[in-house]
Amino acid sequence: MQNPTPDFPQYKIDLLKSIDYAEAPNLAFIIQTDLLEENCQLLHSIQEATGAKVLLAQKGFACYSTYPLIKKYLHGTTSSGLHEALLARDYFGKEIHVYAPAFQESDIQEVTKFSHSLIVNSIQQLKLAQRLGHKNSQLGLRINPESPTGSVDLYNPCAKDSRLGVTKAELEAHIRKEGSAFLEHLSGLHFHTLCEEDADALEKTATVFEKAFGAYLKDIKWLNLGGGHHITRPGYNLKLLKDILLHFKQTYDLDVYLEPGEAVALQTGILNAQILDILTKDNKQIAILNCSATCHMPDVLEMPYRPKVLEAGTPNEKKHTYQLAGPSCLAGDIIGDYSFDRLLQIGDTIQFLDMSHYTMVKTTTFNGVPLPAICLHSKKDGLKIIKEFSYQDYKNRLS
Repeated sequence: MQNPTPDFPQYKIDLLKSIDYAEAPNLAFIIQTDLLEENCQLLHSIQEATGAKVLLAQKGFACYSTYPLIKKYLHGTTSSGLHEALLARDYFGKEIHVYAPAFQESDIQEVTKFSHSLIVNSIQQLKLAQRLGHKNSQLGLRINPESPTGSVDLYNPCAKDSRLGVTKAELEAHIRKEGSAFLEHLSGLHFHTLCEEDADALEKTATVFEKAFGAYLKDIKWLNLGGGHHITRPGYNLKLLKDILLHFKQTYDLDVYLEPGEAVALQTGILNAQILDILTKDNKQIAILNCSATCHMPDVLEMPYRPKVLEAGTPNEKKHTYQLAGPSCLAGDIIGDYSFDRLLQIGDTIQFLDMSHYTMVKTTTFNGVPLPAICLHSKKDGLKIIKEFSYQDYKNRLS
């Protein structure tokens, strides 16, 4: 099982404890922007040391109220389709890179008006983009290096019969059948195989990729090594990452890109929730909250994983153990079991850690459960409520 909430350094815990949660809505995402900037500064140092370019992957984190801070440090964004690309155009600027498993013709025509690159998933889509004309966008092709490194099948783009990317056999078959003319307008190659992994996993994939596709690197302008790099996690092997980036840049004279989403926002966010009720079932204490796993942090169920809670421990580690559960009708809307030093009371607030990435971008209004407010916090400015949601947000998604 993957663990998206690695151990927090104590100074981060102390900073998050210092937030006055009584000032926040009792259902709210709170992004601690000093910690966000710290992550961006680390990513910027990778750029400075290697000449690589780091992009924000909006699929993981798209809180655009923080874009003025992030764009001081990163080269641009990567988007998973037209709407994310439009958000990047409107609020981030700089380089805009776009990839999707498939594009409609109208999306290609719109995205190529303003994007730096359009990365396609198949040779058919590459030919389509060439036929439509790609204006100012450079064309890229996603490669499947067939080198899985993760342990969760749901997040494995190198699984058997994966729809994500072109394999070496597919590429060579097209060249044998039709020649290599379809590669003439290709500016870059892209692969993305990692999920919350260290540089050793990237090294494994990069070695396999270079052996299979190295011959094509001399004819392109850039190489995108995708996302899933847990660069800002404590203990990440920064030296090995730098060595890999420098190898590709110096060996092939390429622009080299990384596109982390999670690493940008890792360990920066809180989900502030409230206890609505406490039940006792067969000697098990169950606290029902106003936050939901399925609505507000779906990776708890999809990954699955158990998020950390501020000032809580594992079951039975502390005196009082509770199961924390959501308010939806889904029987499995259960976040996990936690222990506390004190008895919990109806009306108490609970703070879930590491709730910036893959939360806001994946929330739903299933059951009409309200969306959390979005807040920013800094040591200088304190807490600011950026956006609150209402019944209208639920209604306007339907008709």
